[in-house]
Amino acid sequence: MINLPDPGLYRTTKPYPGHEDAIPENALVFVGQNEKTGVTFVVRPGANRLNRWYWGEPTVPLRSTVWAQTLIALPSEGFYTLPRQIDTGNGGRWIKNAIVQLGYNREGKGILFVAEQHKSEGRNILVFSDTGVGIDDTTLNQLVWAPILPVEATEEK
Repeated sequence: MINLPDPGLYRTTKPYPGHEDAIPENALVFVGQNEKTGVTFVVRPGANRLNRWYWGEPTVPLRSTVWAQTLIALPSEGFYTLPRQIDTGNGGRWIKNAIVQLGYNREGKGILFVAEQHKSEGRNILVFSDTGVGIDDTTLNQLVWAPILPVEATEEK
């Protein structure tokens, strides 16, 4: 049996042999499995909406187990709490346990977007900026999952 990585987000540490332009070194990639064929594939980000990547084309079949072992697994995009205070520069800081949204740049480096409650907002909602703060891998791996689940919008009565 071929030992390929589980579906999820990864950072490449080497270009994918034979596909160096499509899958270069230090790139954010998604490893997935085609539902119809069962073929494991790797793909680069397509579009970013609301601080989340959506995956595009082309997908590249993942057949190199040696290359797959060089991938660095990354936490899922989503909502977390901070394990410690983060200084954001110019006297700014985010406090421990603040709710943040985790996203990534195209190089697979973590970016945090802190939750804000806008006083002028009439609804009881948190807002996340489209401008974040880059974090190192140590902080990335210390984030604590916050189970904030997406729900369908409902009409107010």
